Amino acid sequence: MLGESRTRLCQDFSQTQLRQVSPTALAYLGDAVYELYIRMFYLLPPQRPEAYHRLVVSQVRAETQAEMLRSLYPHLRSSELEIVRKGRNAATGRPKRIHPETYQQASSLETLIGYLYLSDFQRLAELLQKLQLEK
Repeated sequence: MLGESRTRLCQDFSQTQLRQVSPTALAYLGDAVYELYIRMFYLLPPQRPEAYHRLVVSQVRAETQAEMLRSLYPHLRSSELEIVRKGRNAATGRPKRIHPETYQQASSLETLIGYLYLSDFQRLAELLQKLQLEK
């Protein structure tokens, strides 16, 4: 779905530039990238807007994102685990309905996605394809 031939909206960031981006900012970007990926995944077969919305909301919930992160752990490199750790430590101000650990895991996934979007798009696509999304 996120093929190499697709033109991205930005170029890879240098390691110097990446070090200047906070984990919170990476999570902010990762949230948008993850939701776009999920929306694209459910685009076919064609459905009513309400059905799209229901499917997407079920996948972008913190609880589901936390599950997705846990499913990716066996596939993550040590450098990616470090980004996940930084995302977890930066996660603050959670909504009251969500358990703190769940919120931290969801934020960690978003941080990793944001980081890989800026640094290694091919690796991001590889990891996203490992997610077990239900049609």
